[in-house]
Amino acid sequence: MKNIIDLKNISKIYTTEAGKTIALDNVSFNVKTGEFVAIMGPSGSGKSTLMHILGAIDIPTSGTYLLDGENVENLDDDQLADIRNRKIGFVFQAFNLLPRTTVLQNVILPMKYGNVPEENREPIAKKFLTLVGLQDRLSHTSNQISGGQQQRVAIARALVMNPAIILADEPTGNIASSQAEEVMAIFQKLNDDGHTIIMITHEPDIAQHSKRIIILKDGQIVSDQLNYQYRI
Repeated sequence: MKNIIDLKNISKIYTTEAGKTIALDNVSFNVKTGEFVAIMGPSGSGKSTLMHILGAIDIPTSGTYLLDGENVENLDDDQLADIRNRKIGFVFQAFNLLPRTTVLQNVILPMKYGNVPEENREPIAKKFLTLVGLQDRLSHTSNQISGGQQQRVAIARALVMNPAIILADEPTGNIASSQAEEVMAIFQKLNDDGHTIIMITHEPDIAQHSKRIIILKDGQIVSDQLNYQYRI
């Protein structure tokens, strides 16, 4: 298995009038194709900063980040936007769906920006909506379905550009626990099918669905271990 993520000596320092804040301090780790990794840590540990760097939303102050072999930290804003669209499927806590737009159109949207031929967009969207069990909700608007269903729409949307990684930021934070189990079962199936998943979470029971858990504290990795209690 090749490394899909290579982080080496990543630091992120924010400078304000009050002084410097070290959000990440010399962080290094790799993620291989097909892994399912949970990143945990208390508030202020640096996990949100790390997510922004992994997602090419922000760049490190120092260090090297290779995403699927591409060096990310030297890219300009347009190049970062391009690599986000090509390489990363985002799943956010807040779903980030268009509220008065149909489920089908929400999933089609990334393909409009990704130069997918128009005749291919709807079949691809329907394929992934079927994968997440929403084939009978295509014409519903996103504000007509439950939170758990909205997150499943977001997962389908994240998959349509065939990303190198799925990056999930607190994906169960806004949904009921029963729906969270359904969402995590989808992530586990996607991982079983070969998708690489990196998930930010503060919930230990949600992290147990992953196969590897990285724990941050004060901007540094304090634990990086395989999860032998992996929940099937």
